[in-house]
Amino acid sequence: MLVSSAFAGKRYAVLGLARSGLAAVETLLASGAHVMAWDNREEPRAALADRVELNDPTSAELAGYDGVVVSPGIPLNRHPIAEAAAQAGIPVIGDIELFAQTRADLPPHKVVGITGTNGKSTTTALVHYLLESVGVPALMGGNIGLPILGQEPLPAGGVYVLELSSYQIDLTQTLDCDVAALLNISPDHLDRYEGFAAYAASKARLFTMQSADHHAVFGIGDDDTAAIAGMQVTRHEPGRVHFADGRDLASLQKDWPSLQGPHNLQNAAVAVAIVEALGLTREQWQAAMPRFHGLPHRMERVAEAGGVLFINDSKATNPASTAPALAAFPPAPNRRIHWIVGGLPKGEDLDECRPFYGNVAAAYTIGDAGPLFAELLSPHMAVVRSEMMAEAIREAIARAVPGDVVMLSPACASFDQFRDYEARGDVFRQIVTALTEGDAPAADGDS
Repeated sequence: MLVSSAFAGKRYAVLGLARSGLAAVETLLASGAHVMAWDNREEPRAALADRVELNDPTSAELAGYDGVVVSPGIPLNRHPIAEAAAQAGIPVIGDIELFAQTRADLPPHKVVGITGTNGKSTTTALVHYLLESVGVPALMGGNIGLPILGQEPLPAGGVYVLELSSYQIDLTQTLDCDVAALLNISPDHLDRYEGFAAYAASKARLFTMQSADHHAVFGIGDDDTAAIAGMQVTRHEPGRVHFADGRDLASLQKDWPSLQGPHNLQNAAVAVAIVEALGLTREQWQAAMPRFHGLPHRMERVAEAGGVLFINDSKATNPASTAPALAAFPPAPNRRIHWIVGGLPKGEDLDECRPFYGNVAAAYTIGDAGPLFAELLSPHMAVVRSEMMAEAIREAIARAVPGDVVMLSPACASFDQFRDYEARGDVFRQIVTALTEGDAPAADGDS
């Protein structure tokens, strides 16, 4: 784990004892801090009972504490911890801020921070892969993989590659990334913000924490990202702001099986700009790119059976992230998309997907959004009201012909039928495997 002399003798409250919260507790304790900790679940409290002060910081006396460390999942706009911390005059921070404060005690290193509404997990994994492919020690963390505080420090010359959600950036004050990147911005998580402008401003804070001589990378494609980039041109030193549109990579993309579609061209372009800012050459990243295998649930190629390709894009939890998935398979001879869509909707339209309706042969609607999406899509394509995942896959297989694509890209959250998008993608993968091997399950499982 990471430790720091910066925490010795200080007092912190930690609220939320899932993975990142537990990692924060361990780092603080190992660094010599006093820790108050709390979680609504009894099990994690019991595991720490003899090592920390167990008390709920929303009602405890916080005077004299140096900060409250909260899980990014805690909605500060409506949770009482925000008011409790404000009354005590102490900051509310997250595990990424603790990481930022440990940096002075780590061997010489660099930090990459990657944010955006869509594509940040793939881009983070790609940067990590490209660095490791040329022998640069690298760790991946933040909103992906293991908590960064719980991992062993890198040797000198290493690079910490962090995927950062807006929630994590909100809880971070001093993270000065050597390279920071913003892929794109579209409406999402607006229940946590006063409006879209506040959400965009949260993303922009990643760059305002940077030193002027550090690198900032921006995707090309939306006005809000361009506006933030324009502000950074005046803040950063000349040559430190980079725009990644992917035009110089388009001819290479055909050789990258896990990076197909216009959205992945942008992801790849941002990743290339990042690793080049860190010193990799074109020859180095170009040799490694075809071997990148991508991440589960993000345009994941699950199977190919009877000439039909099955794609698990369960991570597409809003229309903006589904749109590029549909765009990745434009009409071609003997190729049509059978689109499995639905779940717990984040809005009342699919407007961002509309430009690519022509790529779809039929939609198979599932979950709470099924009736609404069926009405929206019926004027534009064939629609099958499947309701459940297994039925949608069966119907799609029955209609697909060699060359077609059966794609789960729900444009919705998963919580109506599944624990999370990963459980939803796992069920898709399991059912596809069973059906294409001739052993179909009897019914859906609501994980």
